[in-house]
This record gives sequence, C-alpha cells and structure tokens, in this order.
Amino acid sequence: MSEVRSGYAPGTPCWVDLMAPDQRAALDFYRDLFGWQGEPGPPETGGYAVCTLNGKAVAGIGPAMAQDGQPPPPTVWTTYLSVADAEAAAGAVAAHRGKVVMPAMDVLTFGRMAIVADPSDAVLGLWEPRDFFGCEVVNEPGALTWNELATTDVGGATAFYSAAFGIEAEPSPEVPGYVVLKVGGQPVGGVQGLDRLPPGTPPHWLTYFAVDGADTTVDALVRAGGSVLQPPFDMVMGRIAVVSDPQGGVFAVFEEAGPEAA
Repeated sequence: MSEVRSGYAPGTPCWVDLMAPDQRAALDFYRDLFGWQGEPGPPETGGYAVCTLNGKAVAGIGPAMAQDGQPPPPTVWTTYLSVADAEAAAGAVAAHRGKVVMPAMDVLTFGRMAIVADPSDAVLGLWEPRDFFGCEVVNEPGALTWNELATTDVGGATAFYSAAFGIEAEPSPEVPGYVVLKVGGQPVGGVQGLDRLPPGTPPHWLTYFAVDGADTTVDALVRAGGSVLQPPFDMVMGRIAVVSDPQGGVFAVFEEAGPEAA
C-alpha cells in the first residue's frame, strides 16, 4: 500500500471528510463500497469517525450537526489542505479575496483546523497537524487518490492558491484546458472550468477515490442506493465516474489505466 509516514508538505491535500445526516448509514455504505472500518467517536469529538483501510486512516465521517442556530452543513466531501499554521493560512485566504467560514480551532491534540472558501466560493478545509497528519494511505483501491477544483475562473483560482498557499500550477500536457496543481514539483491536484460540467454546477472541490474497477464499483454503488452523475468514461490516466452516495455526498472513483493503455 502507498503508506504516508511523515505527513504532508504545506499546500498538499491531506484529508477528506463527510458530514452526513445519518452517520451510521454513511459508515455502512462506505464500508461495503470501499472496505472501510469506522465507528462513531466519543462525545468530545462530536462522534466523528476516523475510517481506516487495513488499519490505516483514509477519511472521516461525522454526523451533520447544526451550530449556533444555523442549518446543518450540506452533505459534501470536504478537501483539507495541510498548512503550517491554520490561523495564518486562514488570514492569507481572507487577504486574497477568500472567506473564512469557520475560524481556526483546536481539535483536541490532533491538530488545528479552519474552514474557508476561495474567491469563487469553493469551500475547503485547512489542517495544521499535531498528533494526526491526515491520510495514512493514498493512491490504493479504497483510498484518496486525487482532489480537483471546479471553478468559474481557472486563472483566478490558480493565482489565488499560489498566493495563499504557495501552490504551483501548470497546464496539463494531456488534457487541454486542465491545470495541474503542484507542491514542490509534485502533482497534488487539478483545476478545471465549470464549462466542462452540467449547467448550474457550483464551484467545488471534488474528492477522487481509487478503485480496482470503475464499472463494478458504480454497479455496487447503485445497488446500495447511490446515484450516477457521470457514468464511467475513459481518460488518458484511467477510467473515471462521478457518483453520489445515498445521502447526496458527491465523489468520483478512479480506475488507473493499465500499462498497456499508457
């Protein structure tokens, strides 16, 4: 497995989580789909579950709870970027026309987090690691493999993430109009324009999970009550589908192309 042992460079997606109206149903769904193990956590964590794959942390699933009289959060997968200082990073977001949705706060001794939005209103999390750095395994079936921003302004978005987080951007040599985000020269995510997506799609970060077979995974998801937003299709790097879990959490599955397709 592609284990992560020493944490993530600042600016790198390091964690994803889902807030679901029915946490138990979400835990059961992703257990059956990806083989995750996870149980609701203690009261001091708000019941948040750290899901594991073969004993390694891969994602979080928590109960969707309203705070301070606000409506419950939407059922969405949130991408978290690793940062050296959550408060300073949130300040950089605000300084470059983004918004601070939830100010930096401690999460016990695990780390410090904030929720922000970029200038196009795509929401993301910031994670300052302490005892916990994020995903302990990636790029394996059932684990996180890619994070992708869909935005109204690709050029503006890449300028924002460069200024706020030091993330580099390069046009993709394989996919016209697609931008690859890099940290330290290593690809960490992508950016595409909303013109590639159905009308009315809001700016967002999309979480990709690796799978052995995109078609068989989609079939299993549908049998479990999920929905298909974009059926499996082939790209240069592999086969992709965009789907939704039964509670509306949208994500993508990615089947890497075999050597013969490279």
